Amino acid sequence: MKFRKMITHYGLLLGLATTVSPQLDAKDKVMTPELLWEVKRVSPLGINHAKTHVFYKVTVPSVKDNDFSSKVYQVAIKDGATQLVENYQGLMADRDLSPDGTKKLLHKPVKLNKVLAKERYSSLSNADAYVFDDLDYRHWDEWNDGSFNHVFYQDLATEKMVGIMPDEPYSTPQSPFGGPEDYIWGPEGKNIIYVSKKKAGTDYVTSTNTDIYQYNLAKKTTTNLTKNNLGYDKYPAFSTKGQLAWLQMKTPGYEADKSDIIIKDGNKDINLTAHWDGTVNSFFWNNDGDHIYFIAPVDGTQQLFKVAVAGKGSDAPKIIQLTDGQFDVNGIVGEVQGKVIVTRNSMNSAKEIFTFDKESKALKALTKVNDELYAGLKLPTVKKRMVKTKDGNDMLVWVIYPPGFNKSKKYPTLLYAQGGPQSALSQFYSYRWNFQLMASQGYIIVAPNRRGMPGHGVDWNRAISKDWGGGAMQDYLDAIDDVTKESYVDKNRLGAIGASFGGYSVFYLAGHHDKRFKTFIAHDGVFDLRSMYGTTEEMFFVNYDIGGAYWDKDNAAAQKAYTEFNPSNFVGKWDAPMLVIHGGKDYRVPPGQGIQAFQAAKLRGLKSRFLYFPEENHWVLTPQNGIVWQREFFRWLKETL
Repeated sequence: MKFRKMITHYGLLLGLATTVSPQLDAKDKVMTPELLWEVKRVSPLGINHAKTHVFYKVTVPSVKDNDFSSKVYQVAIKDGATQLVENYQGLMADRDLSPDGTKKLLHKPVKLNKVLAKERYSSLSNADAYVFDDLDYRHWDEWNDGSFNHVFYQDLATEKMVGIMPDEPYSTPQSPFGGPEDYIWGPEGKNIIYVSKKKAGTDYVTSTNTDIYQYNLAKKTTTNLTKNNLGYDKYPAFSTKGQLAWLQMKTPGYEADKSDIIIKDGNKDINLTAHWDGTVNSFFWNNDGDHIYFIAPVDGTQQLFKVAVAGKGSDAPKIIQLTDGQFDVNGIVGEVQGKVIVTRNSMNSAKEIFTFDKESKALKALTKVNDELYAGLKLPTVKKRMVKTKDGNDMLVWVIYPPGFNKSKKYPTLLYAQGGPQSALSQFYSYRWNFQLMASQGYIIVAPNRRGMPGHGVDWNRAISKDWGGGAMQDYLDAIDDVTKESYVDKNRLGAIGASFGGYSVFYLAGHHDKRFKTFIAHDGVFDLRSMYGTTEEMFFVNYDIGGAYWDKDNAAAQKAYTEFNPSNFVGKWDAPMLVIHGGKDYRVPPGQGIQAFQAAKLRGLKSRFLYFPEENHWVLTPQNGIVWQREFFRWLKETL
């Protein structure tokens, strides 16, 4: 250690830039893979009846047990006093309880189709086979076994349960990420409102047409409230005045379309955000029912907004941004005592619960679950940098600098390629793609808000579709070329990393980088667009974003994608080491994509490695696998960068 300090000092005396190791001095305590899996995870549960406390769950990973444990706490809104809660049931509003308190909503799987061979052939009880006559045979990380989620209501006095979707081969909640938010009580408990995509087979996998339905308990009839919209309708919620609102996307098959807030005003549907050049992530009615709070991406962050509920007149409702700063507001818990309760995180801090004071406009931390852990760490510096793209656009780029950053030194630098491709590259805090961790190992991270991302206008967001290998790839190169002008960037030690579409980006850049990068890391990346089209489970995505089927020779957009934008077509130009990571239960980007890429790199004679997680999906969720992921990630960088 002393020898390295002497070399550094000698270089400074000569006026020379010195190259740092990816590891900092031992005296500097920084984020490590092991420490990242000690970070506690905060999940708000709701506000108590008296409007004095917020209930929240703290989940703690255990690497030793390869599992998680959790406890529930309450925090006082007035002074932040925290207390462990043994039983919080009944202490806050139960969204599943009917307004009169006599019934409860729930959902459970119902078996409708005989998919398993042993169900079709009773004499073959040990057979292990599935039989499918149509698509929708698997989704996310599960094979379809013929079951569908159905909504029920239960009479609490008699315990009798009544299904509201009898024999319907459709699901509520929606797979794979839907939950209890997909069904709610109407204001008087006479109706149940729920979200469903009532399509089956090939129609199901090629459509985004979820609708909002109203089931009348007395008549046992169902009405489609959004039948005129052929894109997504989701997240229904009633105001205290009984007015219904939901989120809507208009374009059929386009999962990343502009998302707007719609309210029901009599027989009319009013779009509150149609005039606004942005997209809504989530929303929450205020207590008076006269305006709506919502969260939306903006300028590389996610912030809290509000919009008035304008049901009359021709003037577009005014949209006001309430928060601003280098952080993400990513959830709304409720409104109480002149405050909005939200969750917030940044690239340097995991999610905590905050209050937003409506008068002072100040955000104040209610929970400080991880403060002690962070207090002992040297943290990276996160800066916003504006880069001019080749076609003249101003692109926001996050640059994350190592703790103790010194301009007189030279640092290995990683270009981060975001997935989606329409996911916001905001101030998120990931337990895998964690910029705090990466920078703390001595790397500069360059994270461009390349075209395709929300938060920079609808046109910028839409620009990625059917142009995967076009403007966005040039944006990556523009970003890394701009940052490498700085003397502290070691131009001979550049790497490119990313997952999902970010993995696609890595595979594509590997054949188009003109010797810029010394190494590549791709997680669950799309390598071959033809086999991706033939094996992925959500066909609406590849139909819209890639352009369609590879056999459709009259489809110019699709044919361009399968020729000019297909990474597998350019493997002959690969010239740098490649680490490929993939989950065995990833059916969104099936594991064959990673296997093909690894095999191609190996057969080309390149240094390459395949990290395979048989039981993980598109993500890596278990603690010990998470540690393995981080250790292999940094081992690869140490070997190749």
